This record gives sequence, structure tokens and C-alpha cells, in this order.
Amino acid sequence: MNAILNGLVVILTCLAVLHVVGSPQTDSTQPPPSPAQQHPLHLPAAVGHTRVWVRKGQKEVAVRYYYCAAAVCLFFSSRYTEYHKRMAADWLGSLVSINCGATLGVYQGEVSSVDQSSQTISLRQPFHNGVKCPVPEVTFSAMDIKELKVLDIGSSRGGVVQKSSAPVSVPHIGDHRTQERLASPQQQCSTSSGDKHLEVSGQPKGFRRRHNSWSSSSRGANQVTPKKNGGGGGGGWGQRQHRDDECFGGNMDDSLDTDFDFEGNLALFDKAAVFSQIDGSDRHGNGARSRAMPQVQTSSQYRHNDNILETKPVGYRQILVPHPGDKEYCTDWGLVVPSISYELHKRLLSVAERHGLSLERRLEMTGVCASQMALTLLGGPNRLTPKNVHQRPTVALLCGPHVQGAQGISCGRHLANHEVEVILFLPNFVKVLDAVASELTLYSKTEGKRVSSIKELPDSPVDLIINCLDCHENTFLMDQPWYRAAADWANQNRAPVLSLDPPVSGQGHAVEAKWTLSLGLPLSLSEGAGRVYLCDIGVPRQVFQEVGIKYHSPFGCKFVVPLHSA
Repeated sequence: MNAILNGLVVILTCLAVLHVVGSPQTDSTQPPPSPAQQHPLHLPAAVGHTRVWVRKGQKEVAVRYYYCAAAVCLFFSSRYTEYHKRMAADWLGSLVSINCGATLGVYQGEVSSVDQSSQTISLRQPFHNGVKCPVPEVTFSAMDIKELKVLDIGSSRGGVVQKSSAPVSVPHIGDHRTQERLASPQQQCSTSSGDKHLEVSGQPKGFRRRHNSWSSSSRGANQVTPKKNGGGGGGGWGQRQHRDDECFGGNMDDSLDTDFDFEGNLALFDKAAVFSQIDGSDRHGNGARSRAMPQVQTSSQYRHNDNILETKPVGYRQILVPHPGDKEYCTDWGLVVPSISYELHKRLLSVAERHGLSLERRLEMTGVCASQMALTLLGGPNRLTPKNVHQRPTVALLCGPHVQGAQGISCGRHLANHEVEVILFLPNFVKVLDAVASELTLYSKTEGKRVSSIKELPDSPVDLIINCLDCHENTFLMDQPWYRAAADWANQNRAPVLSLDPPVSGQGHAVEAKWTLSLGLPLSLSEGAGRVYLCDIGVPRQVFQEVGIKYHSPFGCKFVVPLHSA
């Protein structure tokens, strides 16, 4: 608009100048000659002089009109410029938020200058995306500004706003909803709108800080005042806050300026006298009902990990056997687990089988516990997931024609059901135990593979080898060719070995194991057994007591626990 008015002034001035320059050089003050003075021979000259004078008067009137119009346009242009300068000055000191798009980001700060001619705005002490800028002032062009929000009116509007140097949290630019809930610089101001009301009403600052704790100043300088959805400028919130200011902010008693003396008033209360008076009134009112004087009991000091309730000391030796073995083990909780002889172990299983814990149940429990331990050693949930089907682990089972071999086959069946590639090595025998035959029948229904020759075993290292070659009673198996060949393959393969229910230390171990899983109670194992684990096969406590063992379960919430050498 200002440019249009200035253009009109220039055009009108140019037209006036052109009319002045283009007019003839005659004296406009002399009137045309009268008819008496005109000579009959010079009539055309007189007529022409009169026409020149008339044309000269019309041009002067037009020039005056042009100059008047130019003056009017110049007046309105100056008033328009002054009005915009005054409007620009009114917004100085205001807090604004300028969104410059995804490239430049969001800036916040105090308006320091507004230039109408160049269409620029400058911010002092700016913050860029919540971080204070290293420069004291930033200038923005109108072409770069996508959105401008006035967050708080400056001092030119009548209110005094004290800014803090804390940045306003600016969300990610791509989140439109978060930009609509952009943190207001009111959280930077230490003086809330309620405090402004008290300042206008003439209350001192100390009174405001003491008695206006309900306002936003008690919520902290960096806490955003909550707004309702679709606030539309926050008019309703301002009216409610104004009513709260009138209700809670004014007409307070000046006696509240003094702090309350808690210690002095607490010293005036005599608890002993009050309790004695209550006790006396109870005795006089009702003889059967009496209130004794409270006894002050000094309790011991407790730590954060001490139990207030008195408990019996933990007995770490809760398992006592009639004939303990050569070694003792302990669990992670410190409970002592003694080793037993193979004869006592065999008698324990016989009594359990007589009470209903059959061999099939023991095989199933042993297979479940051994497969759980093997799955943990293979990686557990970090490797065995439905999304990791292209890295299925491979387990090699080395079994013999005995009960320990049947336990290994049961373990292989459970591993095959859990998407593990199982390779079962079992030589072809003419006759095997019924338990081994039944386990082989179930194993054949899985996707596991069975081989009878060492040559069919993989040459590359597998993930885990489970050794079930040894037997507690038949020690002559170690002299068989298939046994020696299987033991040599296991020792040459670089895979770790888990030994399942190995024999006692006197018989020796052809395969060096890294882990060993014992059943019920451990036997006296040699050093080549590796780290010993104990699994629960479901033997009841009374069965232990029947064979002379004082038993308390060391498993807790688990079925397989590690054992350490005591």
C-alpha cells in the first residue's frame, strides 16, 4: 500500500511538470484586447491570443489539481508509514516462535526489530530447536517464514515479562500434532498471569510469592500451563485464572507474612501429661477398660537388606545321607549337596519305582531336563526363535544299548520337537532293552536322523555333543570297536560335550566332557566330568526318607541347578 501511494505521488508530480513545461510562454496576467482596441486588419491575431489565454488557464487548474492529489497521496503515505512503524514498535519485546520449515527448523526468541520495507524480523537471544544460538540476534526474511506464532506479548503492551535463559523444548518438525502443542515461553517467565494481576492491584512481590503458591509460579519456571483441546486462544482459561486470582490472590491477612514457629508450638505440647490424663479418665470411667502408658521401646537399627521379622538361621546342610561319598557340592544359595554311592543311588531308584515312579517316567523327566539344559547351552531365546529358521543348531547324540542310551534318545526327541537338527548315533544290535526300543519308536516319528556308523557322522564340528555311551554296570563296553570309534570322533570334533548320567570316578571317562548332568543326587565324579549340574527327576521326600536320607529339595524354582565343589 505504501508503495502504491508513493507511485501515485511520483506520477502526479510528473504530470504537473509536463503540463508546466509544455505550456506557451505568454503572460497570463494580461487580459485579451477589447473589441475597441482590436484593429480590423488584425482580427485573427486577437482571436488567437484569446485562445492561448484560455488554454493557459486550463493547464494551470490541472497543475493545481495534480499538486493537490500528490500532496494528499504523500500525506496518506506518511500516515500509513507512521502507522506501520507504530504497529511494528508495539510488537517489540514479544516472544514469538518462527517455523522456517524442515530445513531451517524452529526459532524462538524476543522480537528486537521489525522492518516493513525489507520485510524482515529480528530476534534477540534466539533458540534454535530448543538450543540457544551462539549469535545474539537472528534476522528472518518473510520468504523463509512458514508459520509465526506469538507466544507472549512484550512490554510495549503494558505488561512486564521477565525472560529466563532456559530454552523452550521444541519437538520434531515433522510431528504436526506436537508442533501445535509447542511449549509456550510462559514456562520461561518467572512471573505468571496471576502474579501480573497481583502486581497491577498494588500488592508487593513478597506477598505475591508467599500467598500465590497455587499459581503457575509454584509449578516451577519450566512447567507448561495445561491447555484444553481446541482452546481457540485460551480465553476461557484466562477468565478462570482471573477468577482464581480474585478468590485466592487478594485481601489476605498481613499476619501471614510471619513464618509459623513449629518448634515453639511443638514444645508447648506435653505428650506425657496428655497420655496420663487419658489414662486416668479411662480408669475412672470404666475399671475394666484401662489404657496403659505407652512404653518407649528402643528398636535396633536395621539395614535396607535386613529382615525385621526374626527368622531362624538358615541350615545350609539340609541333606544328610547315611554313607556320603568322597565329594560334596553346594548350590548357588550355599546349600550343601553330598554325593552318594552308586549302590545307594540304585536302591533309591528301586524304591521309587516300587511306589510308582516307573522307568518310563524317569526317562521322560530326564529327557525333558536334559533337553532344557541343552537348549540353554545352544543359545536359548537368542538363537532359537521362529524368525531364525536358517541357523538351526545341530546336536550329535552318542548312545549305547542301555538305560543311559534310552535317556539320551528321549532327550533327542525333545530337541527335535524344538526345531533342532538331531543326529542319533546308535549301532545296530540284535537285541536291546524294551525302554530303548520304545524310545527309538517315538524318535522315529520326529525329523531327527539316525546313523549306525561313525562314517555317517558329520566331519565338520557340530554345535553340541551329548554323550550317553557309558553305563554304570557294564564296563566292558569301553573295549568295543564302535565305542572307541565314537569316543575318538567326539574327542576330535571341536564341539563341547554334555555328559548325561555318567558313571562314578573309578570307571574312567573316554570322552572329556565340559558339562555333566546328574540325576536326583550326584555321584562321586572324576575331574574329567567338567562342571556338574543336578536335575530333579521327581523322587518324593518320603522315598528319600525310606532309604535313610534326610532330604530337603535344593532346586527351589528350577528343575536343573548348578553344583560347585565345596
